[in-house]
Amino acid sequence: MPAALAMPRYRSQAIQQFHYDEGNPLWELDRRVMACTFCHVNVGGGAPWNPFGEAIRAGFKADAEAGQQGKFPDVLYAVLKADGDADGDGYPDALEVFAHTLPGDPESKPSKPLADLKAEFAVAGGVAQYAPKVQNSPATR
Repeated sequence: MPAALAMPRYRSQAIQQFHYDEGNPLWELDRRVMACTFCHVNVGGGAPWNPFGEAIRAGFKADAEAGQQGKFPDVLYAVLKADGDADGDGYPDALEVFAHTLPGDPESKPSKPLADLKAEFAVAGGVAQYAPKVQNSPATR
């Protein structure tokens, strides 16, 4: 099985968490919605990971070392809340997600000035818009 097909749920979860699925009923079939290079170096996914992918991997490792079993949406949100700039291009990862650029590729960065993008991001809800959806258990419904 190709690496890109090994864990499609992470890609699917990220697309929904970032709201990239909105307005595109065929988002699950459209690789342009979120390419594997969002987190991976290779267009087909798998190792190695780009700096953003490594930040996510580090989040999983930190959770494991703390005795937690981090779920992907929670780890992804924690990486964005940390306000890091994995690829060092001057735009924090959360702003790159908002601008639909690649947070792990320094050649892919927003075209808008940082201050303008920060203002738009704040109006849109800031990093909180990427918080994982809370699933109600049957006991709390």
